[in-house]
Amino acid sequence: MSNEIVFETHALTEDNERGVATGWLPGRLSQRGRELAVMMGRRRRADDLAAVFSSDLRRSVETAEIAFSGSDVPIFLDWRLRECDFGVHNGSPVADLRRDRQEYIDTAYPGGESYRQAVQRVAAVLDDLPTRWPGKRVMLIGHGATQYALEHVINKVPLEELVAARFEWRETGWTYQLR
Repeated sequence: MSNEIVFETHALTEDNERGVATGWLPGRLSQRGRELAVMMGRRRRADDLAAVFSSDLRRSVETAEIAFSGSDVPIFLDWRLRECDFGVHNGSPVADLRRDRQEYIDTAYPGGESYRQAVQRVAAVLDDLPTRWPGKRVMLIGHGATQYALEHVINKVPLEELVAARFEWRETGWTYQLR
């Protein structure tokens, strides 16, 4: 029995607006981000979701709380859905990280992790879903690395290709079938 996964990144943050790669720092939604989280809730509340799983980083938690405030959909926080840990580069300019990120596919950022390690971390969440939520539609709220993991594990897109491409945010998110 397969799970349908609806994935959306956290809403727009103050760091996103400033061009900062937050990484494992908490981050905070901007005013526009809070508006986008409300819109996410309008899109997803009647979406037949059994549960929402969110990264435990503040910007994702804030997105989930705003989007699903007052709804009956349970929200679970899971650290494994976090962004890649850029280590000493958490909080660096996005342009700096984008320029060098191919170097960190298999080599960990100093004091952090590699993209492959981040993908393995998220893959563990995917392994758990069918045991507790068999055949259910669930939502994940995470980060760019979460989306890389979904594309790599479910759609078999090479990680090298994902990391080389520019991440493109989608207002309506992505949908995956986990078999």
